[in-house]
Amino acid sequence: MSKFSSVDEVLDFAIAREEEATAFYLQMAQRMDKPWMKKAFEDFADEELGHKDKLMAVKQGKTLTPEGVKVTDLKIADYVVAAPVSPDMTYGDALSVAMQREKKSFMLYSRLAANCNTPELKSTFEALAQEEAKHKLWLEVEYDDKVLTED
Repeated sequence: MSKFSSVDEVLDFAIAREEEATAFYLQMAQRMDKPWMKKAFEDFADEELGHKDKLMAVKQGKTLTPEGVKVTDLKIADYVVAAPVSPDMTYGDALSVAMQREKKSFMLYSRLAANCNTPELKSTFEALAQEEAKHKLWLEVEYDDKVLTED
């Protein structure tokens, strides 16, 4: 991996991205006025914090392995423009931003896996890419159910 000089640097980079994602989802939760919206974003913050914990465990020698199931891609994020983050954003706007972030996280972990020459670390990044794909799918389904079906 050309940008990083050690496995620890790669892991530290990924951990920092998960910390940013956790902070983002907690910030989004604070902006939501409906309790169920707030809970959805708090749950995502917890998921991202879990990713950080998994990466920290990898630094201690643990390996993650992806599930043998391909995650469906509805590709809604490919056609939805992320709204600017603002205090008065709608739930749909918040979902659009979150979908784009999860898509980018999936792409990041996929690229890290593709450029990794350590099998254990490659497996870890593939597992994290799969988790991000699951998050994106959940957001796309939520967007389809709550936003695209509104009259």
